[in-house]
Amino acid sequence: MTGPGKANGRSGPRAVAGLAAAALVPPAAVAAAHIVPAATWLPRFRAVCFPRLAGIGRAGHVALTFDDGPDPACTPHFLDALDRLAVRATFFVLGESVARYPELSRHITERGHELAVHGWTHSRPWLPALGRDSRETARAAQVVHDTTGLRPQWYRPPYGILTSGRWAAARRAGLRPVLWTAWGKDWTAEATPASVRATVGADLRGGGTILLHDSDRASSPGCWRAALGALPGLVAACRDAGWEVGPLSEHGVGEERTRRPAGRA
Repeated sequence: MTGPGKANGRSGPRAVAGLAAAALVPPAAVAAAHIVPAATWLPRFRAVCFPRLAGIGRAGHVALTFDDGPDPACTPHFLDALDRLAVRATFFVLGESVARYPELSRHITERGHELAVHGWTHSRPWLPALGRDSRETARAAQVVHDTTGLRPQWYRPPYGILTSGRWAAARRAGLRPVLWTAWGKDWTAEATPASVRATVGADLRGGGTILLHDSDRASSPGCWRAALGALPGLVAACRDAGWEVGPLSEHGVGEERTRRPAGRA
């Protein structure tokens, strides 16, 4: 048992002093420590300063990733399109959706794709919640493993906001945080296949990671069709540039010789 008189093997006065010091930490300092790491949300800052987190991998490869599924109304359309294109991808899934749709989740892996963790729900992380982040991230990783028999490797927080608590929760669950280098802004009502392709193409380089969405759960209703329609053109552009397209597991994230993206779509 641990109490104010004895904590982590320390004697009473020292433990009490430690507790008192912790109590004096200003709430603003706690909030800053929680949210400041989320500056990695800025794509160019992330790519230059944190290439592994940005998902920069082999120069001749582009990682294709999807967030927010699985969703029986949308995800099967992406699986069919990817089959036609002979491309495999990484799906960052929500734990509660995996629990709700286990057959679809297994089907994704049976068709050669990999599942990664996007959290348990698509919650916003503005306030510190270290215990909740840890429990929910571990729970999501476990449900993916229990459902598919495969242990996920990757973690991407909802909205791409990697707070200190969510970073620690991912590492505790044995997951590597990965964000992206190019996205399609495919979550808006105004998105079209052409706009998605143009937005991705503006930042796409060999060695980059693309973010799209295979569900409109946290987006404008029906917007997933824009991402789906953009897929053939995006894959063709990558191949024309001489880049392979595939999942993060084949991307070589963090390999020293491949950190610098090359070329442009």
